[in-house]
Amino acid sequence: MAGSKNYNKTIEKIAVSDIRQFDSEASQLPGIIKLTLGEPDFNTPEHIKEAAIKAIQDNKSHYTPNAGIPELRAATAKYFNEKYNLNYQASQVITTIGATEGINASLQALLNPGDTVLVPTPVFPIYMVDTEINGGQFVTLDTSADDFILTPNRLEEAIAAHPTTKVVVFNYPCNPTGVTYSREQLEAIAAVARKHDLWILSDEIYAELTYSGDHISMAEILPEKTVLLSGLSKSHAMTGWRIGFILGPQAFIDQAIKSHQYMVTAPTTNAQYAALEAVSHGQNDAAVMKAEYARRREYLKTALEDAGFTLADPQGAFYLFAKIPDGKLQDWDFVRDLAQKARVAVIPGLSFGPGGEGYIRLSYAASMENIKLAASRIKDYMEGKYFDD
Repeated sequence: MAGSKNYNKTIEKIAVSDIRQFDSEASQLPGIIKLTLGEPDFNTPEHIKEAAIKAIQDNKSHYTPNAGIPELRAATAKYFNEKYNLNYQASQVITTIGATEGINASLQALLNPGDTVLVPTPVFPIYMVDTEINGGQFVTLDTSADDFILTPNRLEEAIAAHPTTKVVVFNYPCNPTGVTYSREQLEAIAAVARKHDLWILSDEIYAELTYSGDHISMAEILPEKTVLLSGLSKSHAMTGWRIGFILGPQAFIDQAIKSHQYMVTAPTTNAQYAALEAVSHGQNDAAVMKAEYARRREYLKTALEDAGFTLADPQGAFYLFAKIPDGKLQDWDFVRDLAQKARVAVIPGLSFGPGGEGYIRLSYAASMENIKLAASRIKDYMEGKYFDD
């Protein structure tokens, strides 16, 4: 029998992801080209698949330690240390069910009821939802007036207005904007966090897809108060394998392992052996994908600008965040009309919080063939020419 007294009130008020809902809705349209989800169109590299097959054949089908097999934790620490100038030990790594579980487990370990989490937006909405689920309260910080970058002044203002602030979320390169941060910008934010003794939850899942120079990790700059979240979904085209990582100070890891343990026990065993192969012998697996994403990015960026859109500076990830020209339909009206009349599905910026109004997010983790066709249809749509069934 339905009724509010029967369910968790926090869960009741949370909506199902409108991103996923619209993706499913658009999938029903004949001839639709979807630039909706952050799903690489590449396949997992063969050497990683072979490692998983061997693990199954070798009967690697039993429970592993909660934090993951020891050799994977050691190889993961080495992988991140060498790529991003970090200094982690194996004991400072937890293997998670994707970065998604890592976010939830980390917030569960950090938050007490009423603690505030500052979330720069536009951003993927999981951080806000997980904050509420874990008893905290989130405050969004609209970064659109500053080229989608959180400034130290804006952060100081937010801390002053919300003295219960405990955590600042960082996601860069950013989903949905593609914007990333320089060393100088990160150091300025780290100085504010250090001054106020704040944690930074740094989701760097797109680190290997950085197109303008090298990715700088917040964990290099503020190691004592940074929780680094990452995984293999984007870098190694392993979305369905569901392998992520939490890296952080040992005292934090000692708490987060409890959240992780009682949430999932441990990730799938054969997937961990695939991950071990990825971080041991797949250090350069992302390079081919990155080069192809860069090619697609430039093509789609030019096509959108030619069609009248202006874009956030897409320095990383595989998204373009494009401002809908004035005089056109906006937000959900634009997105649904585009899907119906042009057979191209994108996500409205509204789905990513304040600052996303009037924008659309397009994923270029699709084939170049589909990107070219989508770009052509968008151009026709903007000129009043519609898809012909």
